Formats: sequence, C-alpha cells, structure tokens
Amino acid sequence: MKQTDHRIRVTKMLIRRAFTDLLSRKPIQSISVKELCALAGINRGTFYAHYTDIYDLQEKLEDEMTLDFQKALDPLLHSGKEKPTPLAITAGIFKCLKENMDICTMTLGPYGDKEFASRLINLGRESYIESYSRLFSGATSRQLEYYYAFVSAGCIGLLEKWLADGMTDSAEELAATAEGIMSHGIRFLKAPAL
Repeated sequence: MKQTDHRIRVTKMLIRRAFTDLLSRKPIQSISVKELCALAGINRGTFYAHYTDIYDLQEKLEDEMTLDFQKALDPLLHSGKEKPTPLAITAGIFKCLKENMDICTMTLGPYGDKEFASRLINLGRESYIESYSRLFSGATSRQLEYYYAFVSAGCIGLLEKWLADGMTDSAEELAATAEGIMSHGIRFLKAPAL
C-alpha cells in the first residue's frame, strides 16, 4: 500500500511540474494532455486516472494551494498564547508561497489564473481584518480595508519580483522588507540594507 501511495505522489508531482512548466510558457487553452504527458514522462491513461482534463488539474492544484495557504495562516492568526506580530504573519504567508513556488509562478505569471490570485487575496483579507483589528483596535473597518487593498497590491508586486529573482531571499527576509515598507513608507529607503 505504501509503495502505491508513493507512486501516486510521484506521478502527481511529475504532472504538476510539467503543467506549471507549460503554463509558464503558454495559456492553459493551448496545453494538451498529450503534450503534458510527454513532458511528464507518463501515459495518458495515468493522467486520466487522476484528472478529467487540464482544467480539472488546474482546479485541484489551486485547491491544494488554498488548503496550504489556510494551514499557514491558521496557527499565525489563532495562536492562543499571544497576538502574532504583523511580521510573523507576513513571514508565514511568504514561507507558504515559497514552498509552493511553482503554483505561485503559475498564478502570477503572464498566463496565470488571475481569479485564483484574487481568491487568495480575499482569503488573506478575511484573516488580515480579523488579526489587524485586534492589533490596531483604534482603526476603523474602512481604514483596515483600504490598508489591506494597498498592502496586498504591493505584496503582489514584491512576490512577482521575488519570483523573477528565483526566490533567493528567504521568506523571513522578504517579510521584513514588506514589513519595513508597510511600516515606514518612503523612510524604508533610508534604513540600513537588510
């Protein structure tokens, strides 16, 4: 049984790699199952044992990423001991994204699923509002919404740059950069380099 589970995991990993590689080069509607299977080194029957078509594959990968994202957020936001710091929350999110680099590339790339990126941002919004309303009890809900809109757009830009640079910086370094920019605005540029 364990050998079968291992083979399934390996097969799905090969399919995921082939799919994200192809999606980094062309739109999903131009990707065929035949082409994906050739790149993954599997036969079509193996692909169809796990997915009904290319769109089903994309949906299942996005669902996995959403679960990973929620798992990364949950302990950060629902820690019973003490309030998580904004830096800890941001670092946890970036760590999850780095662990799913191929899906991030797929989502943020030129042929990415922008609706999926919006779903992740909305998922983050709910958690952010809950957490930041506790951290900044004097802020109005409108202030929190505007701040989140501004920060999330900026973080998408940081993620795109991080991906383009091969994610060589650690998630913690990128989180510190994001936090520095969020906390200090233009004064961030006068601070010592990280």
